[in-house]
Amino acid sequence: MKRPDPIELELFKNVFIAVSEEMGAVLGRTALSPNIKERKDFSCSLFNEKGETLAQGSHIPVHLGAMPLSVQAALGAVTFEKGDLVILNDPYRGGTHLPDITCISPVFLGRKLSFFVANRAHHSDVGGMTPGSMPLATELFQEGLIIPPIKLYSRGRMNRAVFDLLLSNVRTPDERRGDLLAQIAANEIGRVRLEEAVARFGAAKVRLYSAIIQDYTEGFLRATIKAIPDGTYAFEDFLDDDGISDRPIKIGVRVTVRGDRAVVDFSPSSPQTEGGVNANYAITSSAVLYVFRSLVEEDIPFNTGLMRPLEIVAPRRSIVNAEFPAACAGGNVETSQRIVDVLLGALAKALPGRIPAASQGTMNNVAFGGYDPARDRHFAYYETIGGGMGAGATAAGLSGVHTHMTNSLNTPVEALENYLPLKIRRYGLRKGSGGRGLHRGGEGIVREYEFLVPAALTVMSDRRRFPPYGVRGGGPGAMGKNTLVSAGRARTLGSKVNIKIHPGDVLRIETPGGGGFGRPRR
Repeated sequence: MKRPDPIELELFKNVFIAVSEEMGAVLGRTALSPNIKERKDFSCSLFNEKGETLAQGSHIPVHLGAMPLSVQAALGAVTFEKGDLVILNDPYRGGTHLPDITCISPVFLGRKLSFFVANRAHHSDVGGMTPGSMPLATELFQEGLIIPPIKLYSRGRMNRAVFDLLLSNVRTPDERRGDLLAQIAANEIGRVRLEEAVARFGAAKVRLYSAIIQDYTEGFLRATIKAIPDGTYAFEDFLDDDGISDRPIKIGVRVTVRGDRAVVDFSPSSPQTEGGVNANYAITSSAVLYVFRSLVEEDIPFNTGLMRPLEIVAPRRSIVNAEFPAACAGGNVETSQRIVDVLLGALAKALPGRIPAASQGTMNNVAFGGYDPARDRHFAYYETIGGGMGAGATAAGLSGVHTHMTNSLNTPVEALENYLPLKIRRYGLRKGSGGRGLHRGGEGIVREYEFLVPAALTVMSDRRRFPPYGVRGGGPGAMGKNTLVSAGRARTLGSKVNIKIHPGDVLRIETPGGGGFGRPRR
């Protein structure tokens, strides 16, 4: 392969990223649910004909690192033709958890299958035991409708039977219809924009730079790893529990650096659990790629080139590589965060002073649903809540933000109260929750929901027993706390609960603060 022209390389890098970003703009603006429209809980990417990532939008890290496995699963399951669109959510075929539905569309140049455009969006309900599809389940079947790779569109025509089957298995079919149509529209604009790029620059050149851009990313990561001192660096941390038993769950890692390669070994981690905090290999891989990409100071595209210098050891039937039919609704949102924490903890030993303290380490998932008599409709809702960012060597941690494997937003109060039968009684920063240090950790959030109708509630959270760690003498962030006030009496809830809610009940979520960095000055 000839040496690439640096100007053309920069051009095509931004062309590919721009297509992904425009897909995201279409999806966010046309979706129906607050979770996708307001929180931006979706991701968009481009792939080559092998299902390798070329570029992605600035969306959700846990989605983006896992999506190549979904595209490759679809390639192995169906024969793509022009006008097709394949959907899937199966966590054991490259998905993350069942609420995340992926839409994949092929892009043909002439008769040759050359690219894929794909997006993944978190749907507020896909059936299962509880509204919001984030139950405290013990097997995947309880968590919702499982969708293998299947054509929703075939040669440009919708498979109405598949669409009707999906909508018949969810609590909020109108909302799901709107969100799925938004995903379809996003893929269509991605396909059109790629075809326009080919018409402008030529198919040969677009294909050439789709390969070069992966080598470009690989080169930067190899140089970054080479700058890390050779050695083996270990760290461990714990999840509170799996929602079924109260036993802590260990996530342990050994990172071995040799030259420009790194082996990331999760063998010290606990076996897979009965409850739904299991991570599949796609989630673990996604977290590893996110951490190593964050070490690269240059503005490089996130693509499959990041995988080449890395070897991931994730023992089968472990918490970081669970096997079907293990429940995994929380693996995507909670275990992924702890994987990041332990990787950064290990790398802090290799790069002292450069790695920040632990951020809140949880997504504080709140899901609920019921019947709204005022609107004469059923509702199901899901959101995550921000918290404190870990402090770094040069600055305090940010407060009230989403960190690491989630890149979503906090839902505006106006959107929640307009859409759902509840009131937000309190929403603000949790003062004093950031860890002490030379630089203080970011503050968590306090959010109080008053329910106006009966509802079924799920809280899937963590860092209620093990606080976010500080580094280099910094103090830990405050642990989170979940409280239910019912009939004037307050009781502390566990980190993971399914409960019934009565009108007038108030749920208070206090999210963790970030860890502090360095010893505080007197």
